Amino acid sequence: MSTPSSSVAPGRELLLKLVLRVIGGTSLLALIFVLAPYSWMNAIHDGWLGMGELSSQPVVGYLARSTSAFYALLGGLMIVVSRDPRACRPVLLYIAWATTALGVALFFIDRAEGLPLAWSLWEGPFVAALGSLLLWLTRGLGEVSSQDR
Repeated sequence: MSTPSSSVAPGRELLLKLVLRVIGGTSLLALIFVLAPYSWMNAIHDGWLGMGELSSQPVVGYLARSTSAFYALLGGLMIVVSRDPRACRPVLLYIAWATTALGVALFFIDRAEGLPLAWSLWEGPFVAALGSLLLWLTRGLGEVSSQDR
């Protein structure tokens, strides 16, 4: 009888590790905006996104920087769980479901806040798709018994 560890295609687990590390590494780049000067954020907001001048109210800076810090924290977590996805399967299932739900929520938040349609059609569905991919890959790991840990 095969154990859960031996029944998983090694390629699927490798793909999960790769996806987690790419998402994690990319998310860690958000650390830049924890410390970036206002002028950089304004240049992106006004110049690249064409959304006008970024408000200089303290809450805007707080939200931008704390959200960036949170993305980096989650990126670090993704890298940590990528080291042993079988042992971290319950955490990965939570991350996958939560990411999928976040993608759906982001779509509606973007629409409610009046962000450009292209933004809404990109951000929410992309995040939901990543969550769905993580869910599919994580479910492929199968159940992990206490003997396998």
